[in-house]
Order: sequence, then structure tokens, then C-alpha cells
Amino acid sequence: MKRTRIVDALKLKAQNQEVTVAGWVRTHRSSKAVDFIALNDGSTINNIQVVVDPSSFDAELLKQITTGSCISATGLLVESPASGQAVELQCKEVKLLGACPSDYPMQKKGQTFEYMRQYAHLRLRTNTFGCVMRIRHNMSIAIHKYFHDHGFCYFHTPIITASDCEGAGQMFQVTTKNLYDLKKGEDGKIIYDDDFFGKQTSLTVSGQLEGELGATALGAIYTFGPTFRAENSNTPRHLAEFWMIEPEVAFIDLNDLMDLEEDFIKYCVRWALDNCADDLAFLNKMVDKTLLQRLNSVVNESFVRLPYTEGIKILEQAVADGHKFEFPVSWGMDLASEHERYLVEEHFKKPVIMTDYPKDIKAFYMKINDDDRTVQGTDVLFPQIGEIIGGSVREENYDKLMSEIERRNIPMKDMWWYLDTRKFGTCPHGGFGLGFERLILFVTGMQNIRDVIPFPRTPKTAEF
Repeated sequence: MKRTRIVDALKLKAQNQEVTVAGWVRTHRSSKAVDFIALNDGSTINNIQVVVDPSSFDAELLKQITTGSCISATGLLVESPASGQAVELQCKEVKLLGACPSDYPMQKKGQTFEYMRQYAHLRLRTNTFGCVMRIRHNMSIAIHKYFHDHGFCYFHTPIITASDCEGAGQMFQVTTKNLYDLKKGEDGKIIYDDDFFGKQTSLTVSGQLEGELGATALGAIYTFGPTFRAENSNTPRHLAEFWMIEPEVAFIDLNDLMDLEEDFIKYCVRWALDNCADDLAFLNKMVDKTLLQRLNSVVNESFVRLPYTEGIKILEQAVADGHKFEFPVSWGMDLASEHERYLVEEHFKKPVIMTDYPKDIKAFYMKINDDDRTVQGTDVLFPQIGEIIGGSVREENYDKLMSEIERRNIPMKDMWWYLDTRKFGTCPHGGFGLGFERLILFVTGMQNIRDVIPFPRTPKTAEF
């Protein structure tokens, strides 16, 4: 059969032309005179109404067309007398492609997102998750288009790595060794000589270090791929497997970096507003009634640029004025989400790019300021999310970088290649990392990061 996607059928002019559509039944309302079937194929949030004359069809066939069943319908596309839809399908032929019994888990209304996570393989067929996944697709397209149009090279960094970018150690190990019979040395440590790579390897937490190599050869690169953190965090903001966007640019300073962060994120939000209007309207109505207002404000407002020290003063003043934070505020601390959200949602009421953090709470590769206390790091803080981007100007001076590595006792025996970029023709450079799912959380108004990726990986959960 030559099928017309429902998103295309709904745009056609009603000229009594014959079309075939196929999809999954959202609802089926029956009466003696007429049946109405709401059909959706995932191409749009909007259903097409299939109008069936029950006297022209086998009654047993119509009985099997239940919520969740899959059908194809052929008929005439005509102007619809009902409000809310321009056209409907006057059905001439219907085929049951896949029946759906009454124990279909997604057929009831008002199910919680927590309930639906048990059925991640079926929740994709619901209106909400259809919207989220189409927006996720559109955001992927926007990311590639932005960087391509701005002269960046899409750069593929390794997923299996022997380096720990953040020095956190929370990595998933990769091995072919028999875990029941590990060879160990006299010191009790595992010997990896007979392992596939001959050394300890893990799934990457970030492509940044390799991305820096690309930027110092190609000028401007970006990565966009899966990353992994073996962090035992059961929060609405953390996943063990997530996607990261990491641009890295040569010959960039702190102001240029902040300009790039703001321009990029505004472009992505604008893309969603321009290309996902129907899906956003549904989410604004059903999930978060302030969503569209918030998205438009991000596009239209200039981001605040706030040094960390000034941010701490604002938070300390808030405490003095009686605001209660769960975690105490002091210079040198790593801001908690509640602090970030206070600055964004209550004090400035717009996104904030925070800069010049204390060096001891940031990564070893960040460029240290002249005060020797702070680094040229940048975090973009968003309403409802907190930190959505983390970036920095990188330290390009070999001696300064080595000094910081030694001060922190970071094992660098396998990192000679990274240090070579500071030895041979070093250059100023910088970049940032954006957690893709954090962006999707913001753009969709969803509250839990497990609900913006098809099959979430979290502690004790690796289903599907």
C-alpha cells in the first residue's frame, strides 16, 4: 500500500482525494449510525479522524479495533464538519494489522510518568512521549545544523577510553576478562596484560580531552554522542548513560566562549519554537502551563554574566534577608541546584552565565586567572534546571598545566598525548559541555530526566 503520513494528510486540501493512512488507534467511539476512530502514526501529535459507516463493515472486525490496535484505512479525505480539524477520512476500506487485547498497559488516561517508565517500550506511543521524542529529534537536527553553519567539524571521539577526563573515577569498566578468575599482582591489583586492550579501560565520561586535540588541528570541532557516569545518583537530573554536545574552539577567549554558549542555546530553543509548535502547544497545555512563556523569554532575554564571587554575595544577602537554603553559602563552595535556581528564578529572573569559579572546585584543565584563586570556567544556569552548560577556557601553558596536575596528584601516565598539545604549537582554546537530556528537559517542560530519553539507564535499572 502507498501510505500517506498523517502529518501530511492533515495538510492536504479536502478535494475528495483517496488516501491510505496507517497507525495506532487512540480511541474508537461506536454507535449504530457511525463510528469515529482517532488514528495516530507518530508523525504528529494530531490524530486523523477516520469516519466509518458500521453498516458497510463486518461487525466483528470493528469490535477488534480497540485502543492500541494497529490498522490501515483507505478512504476519501473530505472537509470535516467537526471543530478542531480541517479534514477527516471517510473510510472505504479498513485492515486490522495488529489487534490489541484489553491488558494493553497504555490504554487508560491519567497514568503517571512513573507508572509509564515500567513500560518504556510502549510509552513511546502515548501523546506526551511522542511529543518528547519528536522534539528530541528536532533538537538533534538543530545542533548539527548550528555547528555546520558556523564552520565546526563534527568530530568522533572514542567511547572506550583509558583516560578519566574529570578525575572523578566514576566510570564503567570495559573488559573481556573472566570476572570469576581475575589475575592479580602481589599488591592485589588486577593485571590487565591479557585483557583486550592490555590496560584498564572504561566507557567515556566525556570526549573533551580528545576534542581538544581536534580543535588544535581543525580550529573548531564538536562532539555529539553517548557518555557514561557510574554515579549512584537517584535524582530527577542524573542518568548513567546520556548524550553530550561538546564544542571545542581554538583561539577563543572567555567572552567569545560565553557568546558561543548563549548564541547556541538560543538557536536550539528558537528551533524548537519554530519547528515543534504543535508538540510544544500540547506540552504547554498538559505538562507545564508556563513552558512557552519560559522558552520565549530565553530567546528574547540577554543572559546575565555573573562572576562567582558576586553570586556568592547575592546568596549571602538572601540568607541575611531570611531566605532559607538547605545547604549553607560560603565562598569556595560548589553551588547546589537550589542556589543556582535562586539566582536564575528569583533574583535575576533570567538565565545566568556564572564565571570565575574557585580553582579547587573545578577541573585541572581550566585556565587559572591572575589572582591564582579562580579559573576561567563558565556555567550556564537555567530556570527549573540549574546548570545546563559547563565550560571553560583551557590552560594552554604546559608548565602551568603540569603544575596543577601534580598539585592534584592526577595520574597522567596515559595522558602524554594530551600534554603534547601544550608542547607542540600550543594555542589558546576553550569549549563547553551540554548534557543533551538537560536541554530536552528544559525545552519540553518535563520534570524527570528519565522521561526525555527513550530507555533510561539509572542505578539498578537497565531494562529494554
